[in-house]
Amino acid sequence: MIDYLDLDDLEKIAIAVTGYKPPPVRDWGLLESSLARPQACVFGVEAYPSLHEKVAALLHSLVRNHALVDGNKRLGYVAAKQMYGLNGYHLKPPSPEAGDEFIRAVAQGDLEVGYSAPPLDTGTTPLS
Repeated sequence: MIDYLDLDDLEKIAIAVTGYKPPPVRDWGLLESSLARPQACVFGVEAYPSLHEKVAALLHSLVRNHALVDGNKRLGYVAAKQMYGLNGYHLKPPSPEAGDEFIRAVAQGDLEVGYSAPPLDTGTTPLS
């Protein structure tokens, strides 16, 4: 069974990555929508069956939806790390530059969910 983040988790992450309390949320509905996307089912079939696809869907939605006034890329990255942590994995990009390049590609629309999941998969290791 996969564990998911909730709205309280995202609010805490947003405060941490932006330094603002309350966080600079432009649209709470977009945050809720981003949280729901990894759990989406179509005709009883999961749209994102693997953990990596679910994390990619969350990351993509948070980075692209612009629910915050500022800090969407940071929110997406930290939320992805935390969702992996909830499920027994550690996310570590090969380098800070590679991680930044990956997040920017998602933000610019160069990487869709299906293309985001494999790099996330290779960047994770099980927690001991």
